[in-house]
Amino acid sequence: MTSNPQDPLREVPVTEIIPHGPSSAPARHSSSASSDHEHQLPASMPVPPSPRTGPRFSRLIGIVTALAIIGAGTWYWWTAGAPPVHYKTALVDRGPITAIVTATGTVNPVMSVQVGSQISGKITQLMVDFNSMVTKGQVLATIDPQPFQAKVSQARAALKSGRGNLAKAKNMAHQRKLELDRMTTLLRQQFVSQADLDLAATNLRDAQAQVDVSQAQVDQAVATLASAELDLGYTTIYSPVNGSVVSRNVDVGQTVAASFQTPTLFVIAQNLTQMQVDTNVSESDIGGVAEGKPSSFRVDAYSRQFFEGTVTQVRNAPISIQNVVTYDVVITVDNRELKLKPGMTANVTIVTAKKENPLRVSNGALRFRMPAVPVDRKVTQVWVMDQEKQVRQTVITTGIADSLFTEIAEGTLKEGDQVILGIETPEEQAQRKLPPGFEGGPRMR
Repeated sequence: MTSNPQDPLREVPVTEIIPHGPSSAPARHSSSASSDHEHQLPASMPVPPSPRTGPRFSRLIGIVTALAIIGAGTWYWWTAGAPPVHYKTALVDRGPITAIVTATGTVNPVMSVQVGSQISGKITQLMVDFNSMVTKGQVLATIDPQPFQAKVSQARAALKSGRGNLAKAKNMAHQRKLELDRMTTLLRQQFVSQADLDLAATNLRDAQAQVDVSQAQVDQAVATLASAELDLGYTTIYSPVNGSVVSRNVDVGQTVAASFQTPTLFVIAQNLTQMQVDTNVSESDIGGVAEGKPSSFRVDAYSRQFFEGTVTQVRNAPISIQNVVTYDVVITVDNRELKLKPGMTANVTIVTAKKENPLRVSNGALRFRMPAVPVDRKVTQVWVMDQEKQVRQTVITTGIADSLFTEIAEGTLKEGDQVILGIETPEEQAQRKLPPGFEGGPRMR
């Protein structure tokens, strides 16, 4: 059938353009063209879903997701278990142990003499100075002797007067003796009375008493003269020993006053080639210190040199300072090179015990405490790890100790056993797993 271009156009339904099978044909022929255009929908257009299906589908997805997360967490908690514990260990071995006691002391001469003055006066001369070598009997200083010379002169004059009085008293006693003899003769001849004889006897006894008094005055004058002469001799200060002048506390023109306490003018060290260190050892460490123990010390002037000495005296007199009790320990040292000077501060190390090859354990093993395990403080216990990585606790008896190791005197530990020092932290485990050269430094907190 041909169509004329001038004929009017006709609307064709969609069903005629896109056929949908046999079932759609009767419907197309039974209905009119206008009704198909107004009421039928295209067969290719999708039907929109109901508005109620969207929220219900999202809620279902959320529930499924939550159940999946809870199930995964439960499965991980059930299968993971507690993380393994890593211990820090050390081997029980043999080696030297040296037990020491440390203290601080002062270097002093073995023998030092303080030279003082027994009299008061002005210093007129000084014969020596610091570090002067002196000999026994050498003149060190002179005190003004003029006041003491005047006292000596007075004492000598008093002595002469006393001796004169003594001679006078003796003459009077001799006279009284003659009178008594005369009265005795005259009484036999009855020329005098008995009263005259008694008076003569009394006068004789008075004269003899006066002789005794005069003699005592002479003796007192002699003593006074000796004391004045002795004080005059004290005006010259002599060295009592051979040695070196360590300290000089006076100058020319200075007045020394010897009232209740003798002033110290000089300090003389008898022998500086032999020195001693006076150190104070705490009462907790004094038990291991005894005479003959070796020791060493350093001074700030020679910080890299150790001086060797020997304990020569442990004094029993306690020294209490702020409720801290210490004891004075004297250490003798050879000072032939004269490097040590009096007054230096010495850091002393005293060897109380030493063993060359005992069975020893690290001190960290004695301090380790297993978490949640009770501790018996009456015994010494350490934790040991066997070859199967099982840990157990064992009791030991300790001996001497130093800053790193402690001797095992008795116990089941043997050489090569692994003792536990501590528990590794996660940071330490991570550092241990890193390859060489990638370890980080200590973390700042």
